[in-house]
Amino acid sequence: MKKSKKREYQSSELVKSFARIYGFEHKLVAFEIKDFLEEYLDESLFREIKSVNIEDKTVIIKIHSPLLKNDFQMRKSFYLKKFQDKFGADQFNDLQIL
Repeated sequence: MKKSKKREYQSSELVKSFARIYGFEHKLVAFEIKDFLEEYLDESLFREIKSVNIEDKTVIIKIHSPLLKNDFQMRKSFYLKKFQDKFGADQFNDLQIL
């Protein structure tokens, strides 16, 4: 019986190392935030989110629905705190809703 060779890296670790090398770590964190929002929000509300990006330690969320946009703006500090707790307080210092 041939014993299978163990992988040195998990695929997610490999992607993270490439992101570090090529400087798009913030995009991976933005994808993680979007995944978090998908779990946290109702499906119909999540579909209203156009994009999630990170620029200069600011999370930028673009939303189609004016009602959801208003809800996010009113609860801005709540969402920012959630993101900081989940992904690290040093990662972001502001949340912008567009």
